[in-house]
Amino acid sequence: MTIGSFFKLVEIQTKAASVIPFAIGTCYAVYRFDAFDTFNFFLMLISLLAIDMATTAINNYQDYKKAYVRHGFGYESHNAIVRDSLGEGAVKAAVAVLLSIAVLFGFLLFLQTDLTVLAVGGASFLFAVLYSVGPVSISRTPFGEIFSGGFMGFVIPFLAVHIHVARDTIAYISIEGWRLAGELDLTEAFLLFLVAMPAMTGIANIMLANNICDMEDDLENRRYTLPIMIGREKALKVYTLLYAAGGAAVIAAVILEALPLIALAVLAAVLPVHANIAVFMKKQTKDETFVTSVKNFVLINSGLAVAIGAGIIFF
Repeated sequence: MTIGSFFKLVEIQTKAASVIPFAIGTCYAVYRFDAFDTFNFFLMLISLLAIDMATTAINNYQDYKKAYVRHGFGYESHNAIVRDSLGEGAVKAAVAVLLSIAVLFGFLLFLQTDLTVLAVGGASFLFAVLYSVGPVSISRTPFGEIFSGGFMGFVIPFLAVHIHVARDTIAYISIEGWRLAGELDLTEAFLLFLVAMPAMTGIANIMLANNICDMEDDLENRRYTLPIMIGREKALKVYTLLYAAGGAAVIAAVILEALPLIALAVLAAVLPVHANIAVFMKKQTKDETFVTSVKNFVLINSGLAVAIGAGIIFF
């Protein structure tokens, strides 16, 4: 397996969907709580990238194994296993190495922090596997957008904050003898939810755009995704509303002083975002217009991370 084939297998260009929420959470930890731990930062970053790449590779492998139709719809070019004639053994070995790295660095992060990281990180790891594996994987159901947006858009920023701050700042899980205890600061959790909303909606829309583009292919291969269940027209309406929800959350977070005033500058992205939405509304194809959802995600959320960073420096 060449480097190029590996990058295609793990779809390296999509890793922004995990790195940017991680950056948002990290900047938020510094801005709101004035806390940063360099060692924990790199432990989580490595574990995060490894599990994200492993999940994508597993998803591509499962698509390859479960495909009922193996020609047309761009199947020969979209799936790295088919395009580059990758052996199943090599793919499984790559997944095993990536999962091992994710588990190792995740466990080291737990040792550096607390049980909350183990519990939340373990749940995320389980989701990552169940997303693509099993008789009915999450990616083949109408719930893919909810799970991907929720876990990648909220859980990643939550953990990115938690690894830097005092253990009971937002949420805390502990075991004392046979007693399991937990605490949750509802105010801080709600504020973080607002801050993470643009990432949550952006990631959900990447998934939704992907599924809209693949409707014919998915129907042939018995993948009952959200667009298949509600239809193309309603799926496109949901796509638009999710962006509006992300923008409203930024305004609310600024009003509640969870974000600096400069974060409102993110709303300036409304023009290019609207233009990208218009392009996607006219035509939904994987090769030509799907990328607009990725562009919107990067535009909005990288802008948000930069705005929070500016808040750290100037406010």
